[in-house]
Amino acid sequence: MKEHKIILNSIGTIKTPWLTPENMPIQPTGAQNTKGTIILNKEYSKGLKNIEGFSHIILIYHLHLINKPELEVIPFMDKKSKGIFATRSPKRPNKLGISTVKIESIKDNIIHILDVDMVNNSPLLDIKPFFEDFDNRFNTKKGWLASKTKVAIENVKSDDRFK
Repeated sequence: MKEHKIILNSIGTIKTPWLTPENMPIQPTGAQNTKGTIILNKEYSKGLKNIEGFSHIILIYHLHLINKPELEVIPFMDKKSKGIFATRSPKRPNKLGISTVKIESIKDNIIHILDVDMVNNSPLLDIKPFFEDFDNRFNTKKGWLASKTKVAIENVKSDDRFK
């Protein structure tokens, strides 16, 4: 099977209070009201037209501090090894992160956001509007995470296993 060469360019930078991966929230639900800023490269400013009508956006970003991907990891919410694609571990083959954050305000090419769970200076690859009718699914199978509670998810912080 032929591999395709993919080149992605950063469209901006995400600024957050998390300077290292250690002790940061593992999901936006654990980072409620934590402030961050997107500094969009000015040449992409026109792309923000009409985004102010949404309360939340989905960010796709590069996990730039990940050195080596792993196909099996022990996730933060468990003690047993799982396949990388059955987890939200950052040690992914393509080092892509995805988070849904709340828009606080927008001015020019700067977006102030809440619920940030990514490390400071993460290169931003794309922004998509969160649309509840498309992005929420209910009555789904939850796999090994079925026994985990929202309270547990909100209180789990990262450690040094994914440097």
